[in-house]
Amino acid sequence: MKIKIARLKERAIIPKYATEQSAGCDLIACLEADKILEPQEIAMIDTGISIEIPTGYFGMVCSRSGLTAKHGVISLNAPGVIDSDYRGEVRCIMMNQSSVPFTVTNGMRIAQLIIIPYQTAEFEEAQGLSNTDRGSGGFGSTGI
Repeated sequence: MKIKIARLKERAIIPKYATEQSAGCDLIACLEADKILEPQEIAMIDTGISIEIPTGYFGMVCSRSGLTAKHGVISLNAPGVIDSDYRGEVRCIMMNQSSVPFTVTNGMRIAQLIIIPYQTAEFEEAQGLSNTDRGSGGFGSTGI
């Protein structure tokens, strides 16, 4: 599948896959200056790109496991959704969950993007729903 990407900023880096079988491609920070994320701080980090995802697909933005495991930095709205009709700049909501500051630098791999097919649903109002063994049991109702 080919997806069109536009650089909105000259220094923007086009996403790429780290390995041949990677599900997600790396989204890269496009910053004029380093951004220090203080402990518990949330910030929008620019990528400097816009993307044209085909109809019937969406982009799912996920945290990078290395940033999370080693530094406690996550993509906060993970998974974030980029709809196929969105043409604005791809930006990542990042949060430093650690107790020490973390510096995001220009060119740093900050999140990963996975392109996923989807199907929309047609919702039909009903007077009731079918019975199941679980019923309305919610969080933890099937055990730990």
